[in-house]
Amino acid sequence: MKTKLFFTLILVSFLSSARAQVEKAATQIAWDTWGVPHITANTVEELFFAQGWAQMHNHANLILKLYGGSRGKGAEYWGQKEFNNDMLVHTLGFDELADEWGKSQDPEVKIMYTSFIKGMNAYAKAYPKAIDKQNKVVLPLTEKDVNMHSMYVIFTRFIAGNDLGRVQQWPNLGSNAYAVGPSRSASGNAMLVQNPHLPWWKEFLFFESHLNLKGKNMYGSTLVGLPGIAIGFNENLGWSHTNNPIDNADTYELELTKGGYLLDGKQKAFETSSKTIKIKQEDGTMVDQEIPMLRTVHGPVVNKTENKVLALRMVGLDKPNMLLQWWKMINSDNFNEFESALQMAQIPFWNVMYADKTGNIFYLFNGLVPKRTEDAWSYWDRIIPGGKSADVWTEVHKYADLPMIKNPTNGWLQNANDPPWTSTIPMSLNPDDFPGYMAPQSMSFRPQRSARMLIEDESITFDELVDYKLSTRLEFADRILDDLFTAIDASDSELAKKAKVVLENWDRTADADSKGMLLFYSWARKFNVWNNANYKEKWTLDKPNTTPDGIANPKRAIQLLEKTVQELEAKFGSLDIAWGNYYRINYNGKNLPANGSDGSMGVFRVAWPGGATDDNMFVGGGDSWVGVIEFGDAVKAKVLLSYGNATQKDSPHNGDQLELFSKKELRDAWFTKAEVTSNTKRIEVMTDNGFQEKK
Repeated sequence: MKTKLFFTLILVSFLSSARAQVEKAATQIAWDTWGVPHITANTVEELFFAQGWAQMHNHANLILKLYGGSRGKGAEYWGQKEFNNDMLVHTLGFDELADEWGKSQDPEVKIMYTSFIKGMNAYAKAYPKAIDKQNKVVLPLTEKDVNMHSMYVIFTRFIAGNDLGRVQQWPNLGSNAYAVGPSRSASGNAMLVQNPHLPWWKEFLFFESHLNLKGKNMYGSTLVGLPGIAIGFNENLGWSHTNNPIDNADTYELELTKGGYLLDGKQKAFETSSKTIKIKQEDGTMVDQEIPMLRTVHGPVVNKTENKVLALRMVGLDKPNMLLQWWKMINSDNFNEFESALQMAQIPFWNVMYADKTGNIFYLFNGLVPKRTEDAWSYWDRIIPGGKSADVWTEVHKYADLPMIKNPTNGWLQNANDPPWTSTIPMSLNPDDFPGYMAPQSMSFRPQRSARMLIEDESITFDELVDYKLSTRLEFADRILDDLFTAIDASDSELAKKAKVVLENWDRTADADSKGMLLFYSWARKFNVWNNANYKEKWTLDKPNTTPDGIANPKRAIQLLEKTVQELEAKFGSLDIAWGNYYRINYNGKNLPANGSDGSMGVFRVAWPGGATDDNMFVGGGDSWVGVIEFGDAVKAKVLLSYGNATQKDSPHNGDQLELFSKKELRDAWFTKAEVTSNTKRIEVMTDNGFQEKK
């Protein structure tokens, strides 16, 4: 009897050990040929550990630079050039706020962060040679780093990006998104287009990953240095974000008086404090510099002159669970679950565009909109003068107050950074039903082009949707060339008539081989597309996608065209230079013909310039992550991460997708087990010390 019991215990012990080994072996990273990690795990802890490891593998030095800057210690690590950024971090109080968030965050967030950081630190320990000497000072990383980096990106680059831009310049950001319902889809399946436009550098870069937790497939991207998926899809649904014209930060101009500032005509004392920033000198020694900090009832002072200060107020400082909301969104299986995640209201910015397997499409003007005393958008879309306590908002609108549309009768939804009113044409949302400060009223040429492509197609195939996403046709050219030609015909300008020949033969696209794009682009920049006064018929909400139209001053248009012709002939000796010969991709040693343009002229395929020489202009940002997804019986998805999924200088994936960008191509998202298996380059398996390559 004892012998039988003994062998039974041995068998149980053996099976338990075998089961544990199977579970440990199940946590692995399958790296595909594009450097995308396909992570399979049985626990949340191991999943995020693996994602942290994978991010460091592809972006170790970038992450350390980003985290060091977000700590507000860039000057201490790398010298004086980082001082202004450190001062901003400390002025906005991110160090103290991160401590508050660390105490109040949901336990699930803490698990995600702790595991993610452990994975990154484990990689740094296992591969010290992957890290540049000057970046090692940032190690080890902590959970607080995730909080400080997330608030740095969200608050300084998005929520208060425009407001801080009045003090110091930040990049223009944008995006496109489509949701096509079954009634407009040739297959009867809902489809989604994900397409943020961000700069191709630093904290704006995306990281692509495929996560499989206990058999649940999740795919998409997030900004480098952040865990999870912020724009993504699973087998049942997906969403994208676009920057919305939401005003949820305000800058106040306050008059100084007797060491304080005026509030309602009375003196109010500043809250004062100071921080000491260490600055590394060229010889390696440190110098301490104390920075005084002032705070008003409006928020921290971000700029000061002799007589006035600028104070900044932002939403979202009390929302520490933003990444948990994204995690719940990607784990949702239906619209009700997804909407429950949205109702957490932790994500303070960005429209949401959604589609799912059951055929639902949905648009939400997402974000935290302050409840304000003055109704007019124009009142708040400025530096607000004076110190009125009535202008200091304290509450935000609840989810139910926000503009949203589910399953519109026209069968599609679009957003290209336009206000919510034009997410459908004809419009389904009436701005009069919302506070005037909710969003402005406008529709520029890019969203007009966006809507036109859907309006003109009653039965949209997946391949057509891909073509629309990659379209470089200029809405502004279609709108204005007939008027420009009329003006040319009425003039006696030989230079203008010479230009007309080129423009008539031009295909009105910004493709690499388009001849006439450079001529039109150069003229349009001088014409000033954004100025409503340049048009005979101004933009109106009654005709949102067909105005403005006509040239208000034909004589001026001809003069600008003559000047353009003279400049191009002097520089290039010709007017029909191929766009890709002039507009180039210059990234990590690659030099390729570009296509697309900035969105001001109505190009859906956005690639804005970020530098130039005498002979060329170079792409600096725009299309970054692209996903086109169809939710049928099986998910069908094409994707592209324009600049590749790595920034490590020795990685083959640093810029390896730019050739596809240059050729206007997407690649398959390898989502099923069979697809991943057939495209796996190598596999890493989790051990007690991180991951080891499977032989």
